[in-house]
Amino acid sequence: MNILIGLGLAIAGLVLLLWLLFEWQYSTRQGNLLEFDSGIWQFLTYEPEHYQIELILTATNKTRNLDVFLVELKPEVSLLSSDSLDHVHSETQLRSRHANITSRHDNYWESYIVSPKKSTSAEIQLNITGKNLDQLKTAWVKIHYTIYGPGGREEKVKHCIIPLQFPNGEQRERWRPTPDADVLPIRTHILSAGDTPVDVMQRYVIGHAQAGDIVTIAETPIAIMQGNFYHPSDIKPRWLAKRLCYYFQSTSSLATACGLQTLINESGAWRVAFAFIAGAIAKALFRKPGVFYMLAGEQARLIDDVTGTLPPYDQFIVLGPKNPQAVVDEIKAGTGLEAAIVDVNDLRRVKVLAATSGVSEKLLNQALVMNPAGNAAEQTPIVLIRPNRAN
Repeated sequence: MNILIGLGLAIAGLVLLLWLLFEWQYSTRQGNLLEFDSGIWQFLTYEPEHYQIELILTATNKTRNLDVFLVELKPEVSLLSSDSLDHVHSETQLRSRHANITSRHDNYWESYIVSPKKSTSAEIQLNITGKNLDQLKTAWVKIHYTIYGPGGREEKVKHCIIPLQFPNGEQRERWRPTPDADVLPIRTHILSAGDTPVDVMQRYVIGHAQAGDIVTIAETPIAIMQGNFYHPSDIKPRWLAKRLCYYFQSTSSLATACGLQTLINESGAWRVAFAFIAGAIAKALFRKPGVFYMLAGEQARLIDDVTGTLPPYDQFIVLGPKNPQAVVDEIKAGTGLEAAIVDVNDLRRVKVLAATSGVSEKLLNQALVMNPAGNAAEQTPIVLIRPNRAN
């Protein structure tokens, strides 16, 4: 009898081991790993009553050895304006750029097999006509696409934000005095993943700057230019995020399942769970707040949930910037100006994420404490700081 029991347990253990190995192998499969890049766009026509924009997006199969089908693709355009859209008309034209296949002209997307490590592209032309086009701020292009492969059929959306309004770089200067420096908030277009920090500085800042100035830019537009933002529909909250989000203050960007899941995707479930437990103990037993944010990773403080920034990014979860020190070093190399990436709010809090070697953090705090860039719709993510000669 004991032999039969032992044999049964051995068989059960073997079956369990085989099942676990099978599940582990499945969990390492890459599935439908086909992703679009942020896209490259350009104006073909930029006239008072006619804009024509070409947007090219490239989809890459990032699997090692699996074919993925790109079976459907349909663009949808939303125009954001400071005026009525009653007399504005827009239409889109879709063309594929499949290798060795002639492009169609009827807006039909022909299914295409993307081989491992290979790519295909889509060309979208956006025509906008009408009056008051100078009031248009952005075109939000949503590319609805369907992929098909080992992971089944999946419907996804790629979001591209194209600026349509560009402030004059020669805007009238309105310097504001502070005790140790003068500050100049600088207006830009709605920044997108098609911009780079150095190009933006050269376009809007260089004309106002002089030797010794410091240029600061908010952390959110840097993250946006890096493409480090997600639509909530792309975030799939799991068990941990759905339960822990209720323990954060309602004003926190981690108080929603999608916001917290974004942090988990960045920092890892085990790290976030440990940080939550340690933070709860520190707060309950030692009355020490903020431990969770110290342990959960830098993104825990930097994530902005929906409504956290200007339209259309008010519909997205925006993370903090990647490698901010490299960004400020690039700005200095490209402009000659000392630079810093900052997180400033109306609560008179200034956090410096990264700064070049010649920047005084004390001076930044003093110059930015009143938040000259603003937290509303000012569209001035850059602040130029000119220290007083005594500093």
